[in-house]
Amino acid sequence: MRALWHLVPLVLLAGLGVAAWRSGVAAELTWSSLARHQAELLALAAAYPLLAAAAYVVLYAAVVALSVPEAAIVTVCGGLVFGTLLGGALAVLGATVGAVVLFLVARTAFAEVMARRAQGFVERIRAPLQRDGFSYLLALRLVPAVPFWLVNIGAALCGMRLFPYAAATLIGIVPATFVFAWVGAGVGTVLAAGGKPDLALIFSPQILGPLLALALLALTPVILRRRRRGRD
Repeated sequence: MRALWHLVPLVLLAGLGVAAWRSGVAAELTWSSLARHQAELLALAAAYPLLAAAAYVVLYAAVVALSVPEAAIVTVCGGLVFGTLLGGALAVLGATVGAVVLFLVARTAFAEVMARRAQGFVERIRAPLQRDGFSYLLALRLVPAVPFWLVNIGAALCGMRLFPYAAATLIGIVPATFVFAWVGAGVGTVLAAGGKPDLALIFSPQILGPLLALALLALTPVILRRRRRGRD
């Protein structure tokens, strides 16, 4: 029985996910729902700014930890309710907290399995991850192409350390998150008219180009280190 204790966080997280689905909360994360409730959300944020901000961070952390795919809607909602700067900052905080929770749950639940079944692979990548994990993860976070939840779990299973993981997540999600918050800050009239914001703009050359450049910059220490080793 004691050997199963490491699965408790995973079971709790899965239980919360089922509860959110059955309660209908997850189903409310839609553009039409945001359009219906935007006046109420703005009023609540104006009346209870600190409580509203804290509730938003908790909601965002839960969405990320439970790997709910509508995180972009929550980010836009933050920009709509709190504005670009505060909404983006709260979204970054919530996403980082949620990512750390999922990372710790995955590492706790599957550490023993990974150690037994993939010991050779894990041992081969452990040293590179300890040395360059921050740079690799920062590059992945800067380019929003790989599913966020997959990176969270993959980093945990590959043996990445917590602090570099949290730091790379916090820094790497800032650009794209603030782009979505900026969209949210001006999306009120679009939602009121029954429209939907075009989030594909994150992949437009004007935005994706700088993100790719930042990702390459994040990998520069790794590239230089490998070139030096190649000359030795």
